[in-house]
Order: sequence, then structure tokens, then C-alpha cells
Amino acid sequence: MTTHSQSPSPSPAQRAPDPRAVDDRVTPFHIDALDVRGRVVRLGTSLDAVLAHHDYPAAVKRLLGEAVALTVLLGSTLKIEGRFILQTRTDGPVDLLVVDFAAPRDVRAYARFDLERLEAMKAALPAGAGFDSGALLGHGHLAMTIDQGLSVNRYQGVVALEGEGLEAAAHQYFTQSEQIPTRVRLAVAEEMHPGGAPSSWRAGGLMVQFLPSEGGRLRTVDLHPGDAPEGTDIPEADADDAWVETLSLMGTVEDVELVDAELSSERLLFRLFHERGVRVFEAESVVAKCSCSRERVMNVLGSFTQEERTSLVEDGKIAVTCEFCGRTYDFRAEEIVDAEVDGEADGDTAAQG
Repeated sequence: MTTHSQSPSPSPAQRAPDPRAVDDRVTPFHIDALDVRGRVVRLGTSLDAVLAHHDYPAAVKRLLGEAVALTVLLGSTLKIEGRFILQTRTDGPVDLLVVDFAAPRDVRAYARFDLERLEAMKAALPAGAGFDSGALLGHGHLAMTIDQGLSVNRYQGVVALEGEGLEAAAHQYFTQSEQIPTRVRLAVAEEMHPGGAPSSWRAGGLMVQFLPSEGGRLRTVDLHPGDAPEGTDIPEADADDAWVETLSLMGTVEDVELVDAELSSERLLFRLFHERGVRVFEAESVVAKCSCSRERVMNVLGSFTQEERTSLVEDGKIAVTCEFCGRTYDFRAEEIVDAEVDGEADGDTAAQG
């Protein structure tokens, strides 16, 4: 997965940071003095639109918001037409997350959870404590997939989830699959409004990657071989000074800064890296949009056997509901069961008879 292609034209070098906070944008940046490239994402109404399709508990909204922010950070680096899909399958109370980013800007997402387990976990928490995202996910795996269509093979990277959150999983992915030193920060917040108005949700994310022009500086820590005798010292690569400085600066970022509606992405980057001369590129928009359609649903059904299609018939029709946006498509049984429908399932929908 290529995650370091950026817009070619930098912003004016001496321009002051824009004080206006603009939601639903991804802002690429470079820090030439540190050989670092990165992105900031700020999500507002687009995240609300994604979450509005299902009656998720607050803990699930927060976790799914993190997944959406991470997916947009990674998917928006694609300079090709295609989809970037993040999916988790685990044994935790939230056993499935799916976030689908269709380049260059469309995102949709879905979470599956066990309400009884969530409520039991909440009851066991100390007073005032919040859910831990790693505990919500549990153990399993996270897959990141680049899908460029039927004519091109998919690329997929998979990492284990072992009770840690999405930030840790992203770091493990880049260590294991990309060999690019990477650090990610994610934050989600519920925004309360006066007068009894419904609350809204915000998410933010910041990603930096160390990409020096000299290959010798791009050394990463070797993965543990697993079968080494007990007590064996595993050699570690010395971290580059520029990357150490970057991590130190990243460590100062607070969650509230990533989701602050009054703090623009440019001003946040200026706070962090102005002494090193951060350059900001043109921001890219993000929109909550589902790609399901009647034609796509028929393609999904076309991937089923005739026996499977028949089993979906109820009261002379087949009803198919998109898990992402909740839209339902109704078909007469004769349209589907005996029809020659050529298609391939694309994960858009779940059939409900």
C-alpha cells in the first residue's frame, strides 16, 4: 500500500495558518527539515451522517468514529480510482467494523455489536470511567484492503488485534507490511448543544510518516522472529534523530486539539511544527455517501445460487437492506429467483427475506 503520494504544489511558504476550522477535510503536509510527510483529518457533519443510519450506543459511535478517521487518513492517500476498506473481525462486544472509502472522497461505515455484552461491560466499569477501545474490539484481526476494481488484483494487509486499539493496530500494520516508520493519533468527541438539541459527533486524526531520501536512514526495528531461544537479544535499529524529534512533537498532541471546532488543521500543524517549517497542501473534502443502488443489489443477488435466492423469498418478494445506509430494496420473486443475473457481490448489502 502506497501511503506517501502527495499533492505536488505546496502552499505559499510564508502564508500564515488559516484560523478558520473547516470540517470534513483532509489536509496533507510536509516537514522537509524532518523528512516527514503526513495528513490531518477533521470530521464533523460527515461523521454524523455515517452514524445516523443506526442506533449505536455512544461507545460504539466513538469506536466507529476512530475507524472512520483512520480509514480516511489512509484511503485519501490513494491517487487512483478505487476503494480502501478497513475491516475488523474480533471476539469483543463490537465484533465487526467495516469502513469503506471510495476515492477520492466518499466514506461509509457500519458496526456490529452485542448490546448485552456492552451493558455488562459498562456495569463493571468504575464510576466515571469510559470504555477502552481495545477492550471493545477484543482479539481477532484487522484487514486493510485496496480494491481497484475487477480488472486489478486486490491488495490486502492483515494484522492481529490483541486487546489493543486502532492506533496500535495501525502502527503494527506499517511496521509489518510497509516498513515505513509511522505514527497515528485518533480522537472522537460527542459535542453537546444547549436547549436540549441533539448532540453531534466529531473526529480528528493526525498521521506522520518518516520518508527520507537516503534509504540508509529508513531503518526499522526487526520483527521478533518468534522461534529464537529464550534470552536471545534481538538487535534493534537506532532511531533517526529526525524521527525521534517528530515522535516527541507528536506526543504533545492532545485529543481536544484534534476535535476542537475552533482550531483549524493549519493552526494545529503550526502549533506543532512551525519551528521546522511545515508546508501545507490543498485540503481534500470528505463526504458521507453510500454507493448502494438497485443495480448493485441485483449484482449481489446474482452471486447467490438459485437455491439461496429462493430461500430469501417472503410473501412473494425479496427485501434487501444495505447495512451501511439502511436503504431497503424490494424485488418481486420472479425478478430474481429465475432470472439470469450476472454479478459479483461487493459487500454493499445484506439480504433480509
